[in-house]
Amino acid sequence: MSRLQLFPTSATIQENQLTIAGHDLSALAKKYGTPLYLYDRATMDFAAHDYQAALKKYYPARASITYAGKAFLCKAIAQWTQSHGLWVDCTGEGEIAIAKAGGVPRERILVHGVNKSTADLNSALENASVIVVDNLAELERISQAESRGAVSLWLRILPGVAVDTHHAHTQTGQHDSKFGMTREETREALAFCKARGLSISGIHFHQGSNFRDPAPLKQAIEVGLDMANEIGLAGEWHFSPGGGWGVAYHEDELPQPDTNEYARVIAKHVISGCKTRGLPLPHLHLEPGRSLVARAGVAIYKVGAIKQRKNKTWALTDGGMTDNPRHAMYGAKYSALAVSNPMGEKTARVSIAGPYCESGDVIIEDLPMPKLKQDDLIAIPASGAYHLSMSSNYNGARKPAVVWLEEGSARLIIRRETLEDLLRRDL
Repeated sequence: MSRLQLFPTSATIQENQLTIAGHDLSALAKKYGTPLYLYDRATMDFAAHDYQAALKKYYPARASITYAGKAFLCKAIAQWTQSHGLWVDCTGEGEIAIAKAGGVPRERILVHGVNKSTADLNSALENASVIVVDNLAELERISQAESRGAVSLWLRILPGVAVDTHHAHTQTGQHDSKFGMTREETREALAFCKARGLSISGIHFHQGSNFRDPAPLKQAIEVGLDMANEIGLAGEWHFSPGGGWGVAYHEDELPQPDTNEYARVIAKHVISGCKTRGLPLPHLHLEPGRSLVARAGVAIYKVGAIKQRKNKTWALTDGGMTDNPRHAMYGAKYSALAVSNPMGEKTARVSIAGPYCESGDVIIEDLPMPKLKQDDLIAIPASGAYHLSMSSNYNGARKPAVVWLEEGSARLIIRRETLEDLLRRDL
């Protein structure tokens, strides 16, 4: 299938040039420099509407969509979430501060984290409406807080079953996972809450990230509803079967995973499971994760050198593992198009690597491409999630600029880091 299907919904080829939302990518690269990250609003709007329509179709009770701040969060993205009435999942006081600065109201901030510090919990108690409790130590710190405000507590359980992902590092629901509480730990937490006068209003679990088959969700939903029944949740209670629905990163992975099927499977099994147990339908929360934002993002790199080796052609670019560590961390597979002549004949297999002093600084391996030369621009699709949020200053790299694209508008939302930024924290 066509690589263009990996790109934002507004991506087209005009006069042999790759464009997004009608914008000439070469002109954007010239204006803002490279590496450069572009986010297409139309693609994000489409994803949000798609999920909301699916929930409306399949789930008769209250339902909400939660945006995963860890995928990528800045003030502009936080503002966008509120244009669709989304909740925002924040991990720690840093993401809480960004969400708040972006205008996310308290009632739509939900706080996650596997080992929340006292500072994280204090920020959550002050600024959020929900804390998803990962362990008993967190409950102890919450119970000792001077003020708990109007924060609701959900328990994150460990369902004991993971989804099928491409790498063990993206699985979270298996029995030996560091995340959540076992059934025994959950019962300890309930006893603690009862003794301290803390009430539980929700159940949460998460099984993994970037998966396509929703079947393993069924067993985990049963585990979660069993625990809700044991707790005796009733009235307005909350249930979140996590998220992590996938996107296509490479043409071998097309077509894009079906949002409608993901929502249908969850809704069907929550409804039937509640009926079997005599539970009222909960307020259902989906956390789609990368599938709200990954496809909307495109990374633009400039080729600095071409190296021919015995069995490999290297295209060395100005972007790499400092803005996208996913290939180095867990072998994520990407594709790319040349910005100029994107549909040219693919005459070589090219490996695309960055400028950093690591052999693992590789983004793409052995991808069929047209012949590339120095100063050519390449565009890497599905770059909207877990790139910039995991970026670093390794080798003194400065984090790239980010531009928000709409038809007729290109707006800088994060400026490129400077040398002064690198030195500002030093004493």
